[in-house]
Amino acid sequence: MAGKFEIYKDKAGEFRFRLKAGNGQTILAGEGYKAKSGCMNGVESVKKNAPDDARYERKTTESGKYRFNLKSGNNQVIGTSESYETEKARDGGIESVKKNAPDASIVDTTESGEK
Repeated sequence: MAGKFEIYKDKAGEFRFRLKAGNGQTILAGEGYKAKSGCMNGVESVKKNAPDDARYERKTTESGKYRFNLKSGNNQVIGTSESYETEKARDGGIESVKKNAPDASIVDTTESGEK
């Protein structure tokens, strides 16, 4: 099963996206956007930048967990991972984004139906 981007509205009424792997696990989440067009631009930026390893910022949290950010060409964060227990698991998450994002379908839950 291929990966997919889900577009949704959060409690504040902002548009957000999350990238899910084929197994349904969320592997990357975007920030909130006031307009759906901004959110869709974020999805396209993830698709474009995901294959480039240099776009990933690998981080360790204060509590000793591991996470990553995916950045665009202008160094803006366009997506953030969940927290992982190990560096190896985090790096596996990065590989999953690289594999799933470029060809992922888009499911817009703010409407009825898929794009």
